[in-house]
Amino acid sequence: MKINFFEWEKLDEKTRSRILNRSELNIDAVSDSVSGILENVRVNGDRAVIEYAEKFDGVDLSGKPLAVTGEEFEKAENSIGADVKQAIEHAIRNVDKFHRAQLPGSMAEPRRSIGRNSLSGSRAGGSFYDKLIQIEPGVSAGERYTAIPSAGLYVPRGRGSFPSMMIMEAVPAGVAGVKEIAAATPPGRDGAVDPATLYAAQKCGITKVYRAGGAQAIAALAYGTESIAKVSKILGPGSIYIAAAKRLLYGIVDVGLPAGPSESVILADEKADPERLALDLLIEAEHGSDSSAVLVTHSRDLAESAERIIISLIGRLSEPRAEFVKKVLSGYGGIVLTKNLDASIRFVNLFAPEHLQIATEDPFAMLEHIENAGEILLGQNSPFSLANYAAGANAILPTGKNARTYSPLSVYDFIKFSSVVYITGEGLKNLSPDVITLADYEGFQAHALALRERTGRNKT
Repeated sequence: MKINFFEWEKLDEKTRSRILNRSELNIDAVSDSVSGILENVRVNGDRAVIEYAEKFDGVDLSGKPLAVTGEEFEKAENSIGADVKQAIEHAIRNVDKFHRAQLPGSMAEPRRSIGRNSLSGSRAGGSFYDKLIQIEPGVSAGERYTAIPSAGLYVPRGRGSFPSMMIMEAVPAGVAGVKEIAAATPPGRDGAVDPATLYAAQKCGITKVYRAGGAQAIAALAYGTESIAKVSKILGPGSIYIAAAKRLLYGIVDVGLPAGPSESVILADEKADPERLALDLLIEAEHGSDSSAVLVTHSRDLAESAERIIISLIGRLSEPRAEFVKKVLSGYGGIVLTKNLDASIRFVNLFAPEHLQIATEDPFAMLEHIENAGEILLGQNSPFSLANYAAGANAILPTGKNARTYSPLSVYDFIKFSSVVYITGEGLKNLSPDVITLADYEGFQAHALALRERTGRNKT
């Protein structure tokens, strides 16, 4: 088989651009067809969702409710083994611990208000008053967070079942305190939702799960249908069709971070173990043929050794995973050889990968040089596998170079902040003169009048 082997300094700009842009470019190619799906669901609701399930997935949902029933949750729990339950519960514990630590420490009581009496100086807001920052004497300000009202979680299934994705989405939503949480996930050919995914949802406190997938599920969550409630925000990874749907729905619903086809980069020096490099390069590649998996190193010997091992390892995978890996490593992935370690680091920052593993002699020393990566795994004892399931940190990460400006899915995706300001009589007196001056300069007469009338500062 062919594995891409690029010598970075010898590549033309067109080839470099193709490597850096990977499959995200294909979103434009499906936007027109996805736009039609969104409009059909908006107009025809459940009927359109059911039609697309049969058209795209070969699933007849005409005799089933789109919402999973309580009996199905119970059946799912009884159908999976104790080992799977234990693994799910272990992952939930770790992910929950990580995300609880994300809650803003200074906002431990998000629903506490300052209170009317505090405006006259009695500080009825209690502990919240003490968390405000004194800007200047008599002027205090801070932030208070509240959860978003509702969230729709999309859990893909097309290339496998992903209870782990349910955990990664549901746990931070629950920790944040979102009151209305629903999930949508494609059903199997029999119309049933994956039992482990249902068990994970239930363990995370989610009982509203819809058997709907693809762009039609995103549309249903955005617009609402007879059976599927409209939500305020939609989160979760998926194919280029999911990514296109989210892009087209921007402005209608909050679509969160861009999470498209999987991608990974391994940054290695000559000290890395080539067998572990080869093993780890296959991890994200097996997600699908539109994924990207790149080994970047300045060591030709290491690169060539890893290449030989990769070829031998692919033979140990069954279909369709073996075929996915072959297509990825001959398509959007492969090996990139640079002239030195600094050049490899520059490549990483240009690529801005979803997943990054640093396989160098001192990975902590490299950390300060990495500017763009959704996830950074330090050392070769930290394969993508562990982070994808149960290391605690969230595995839903920005793709398509969006790690330059976006962060991993977190509690912050499910909360919002309000600024809080409290001013005493002293603060009013001291701050007003300069604000009046600025208001006069900008021509805002009512701004200035409100302060002049309070302070007796008449305009001369």
